[in-house]
Amino acid sequence: MRMLLARVDAVLVQAVIAAALSFAHIHDLAAAAGQDGWKAWAYPVSVDLLMVAAWRRLRTGETKAAGWCWFLIALAASLGANIATAGLLDLEAVPVWLRILVAGWPAIAFLGGTLLAHTPQPAQQTRAVETGDQVQAAVPTPIPPALPVPDGLVAHARKVAAEHHARTGTPIDTPTLRARLSIPAPLAEAIAARLT
Repeated sequence: MRMLLARVDAVLVQAVIAAALSFAHIHDLAAAAGQDGWKAWAYPVSVDLLMVAAWRRLRTGETKAAGWCWFLIALAASLGANIATAGLLDLEAVPVWLRILVAGWPAIAFLGGTLLAHTPQPAQQTRAVETGDQVQAAVPTPIPPALPVPDGLVAHARKVAAEHHARTGTPIDTPTLRARLSIPAPLAEAIAARLT
C-alpha cells in the first residue's frame, strides 16, 4: 500500500511541476506578446482548460474527431509556448505573426470549448437506421409508466380504435386516441399499450 501511495504521490508531484512550468511559459509568452496584467494569466488557464475538455471528449464521447482536433490545437499552443520561451524566441521582440496568434487565441479557445461542451451526446442525437434503400430516423421513445387504467376506459378505447380502423383502414395512433378520448398523454400511452 505504501508503495502505491509513494508512486501516486510521485506522479502527482510530477504533474504539478509540469503544469506549473507550462503555465509559467504560456503566461510569459502572452505577456511578451502584449497581453499584460490579468490577461496574461488567463491564457494558460484557457489553454489548459481546452486541453482538459478535449481529453474528456476523447475519454467519454463518441465523436472522437472533434476531441482529437481540439486536443492537438491546445497541445500545439502549450508546446509552442514552452519551446518559444526556452530561448528560441527573443521575448523582447516578439514577431508580429506570433502577436496575432496570441491575440486570436481567445476566439479559438472559445469556439473549441463551445463545440466540445455543446455537441449533443449520442443519447440526445437522432440516429439513422438503414433498411434497404430507405433511411428511417430511429428516435428512442420513452416507455410509459404502468398507470392503473379502468377496464371500462380500455373497452371504450377499443371501440374508438375499431371505429378509426374501419373508417381509415389504419390502426389508431396514440396522439389520435388521446385527442378522441380527451385524456392526458401518459394515460393515452398506457391505454395504447393495452390495446396492442
